[in-house]
Amino acid sequence: MKIAIGCDEAGYGLKQILIKSLQNRDIELTDFGCYDESPVLYPEVGHDVARAVADGTFERGILICGTGIGMSITANKIPGIRAAVCHDSFSANRSRSSNNAQILCLGARVIGSELAKDIVNIWMSHDFSGGLSTAKVDKIKEIEEIYINRC
Repeated sequence: MKIAIGCDEAGYGLKQILIKSLQNRDIELTDFGCYDESPVLYPEVGHDVARAVADGTFERGILICGTGIGMSITANKIPGIRAAVCHDSFSANRSRSSNNAQILCLGARVIGSELAKDIVNIWMSHDFSGGLSTAKVDKIKEIEEIYINRC
């Protein structure tokens, strides 16, 4: 699996922990920054990761900022992307199995590193279950197309 990962300065420490945790798995992981704790504009990193997932270069992405909210808002601006903020194992599971989210957003100031590793493991191990959720995800895509076609 090919995963893109990125963060702002608030998420830098947690990103480093998650990269170490993911290195022993069968994953091709690419770091989109930031590369230290210097302030950055998180929308730039969020955009780059989301575009790389949307264009199919990567299967999934992980974005980390202080709360996960800003990265999620940014990533969800990219057509075709479903990014979810997850701060517990249930939402991590449901974001994949029910919503087919391709990008996981985490808040480094909201959760600890052990919980973050658990959330990433759960999120990585689940696939879209389809079933009744298929019509809902298809409706999200349909709504998105309306606005894409207006531009």
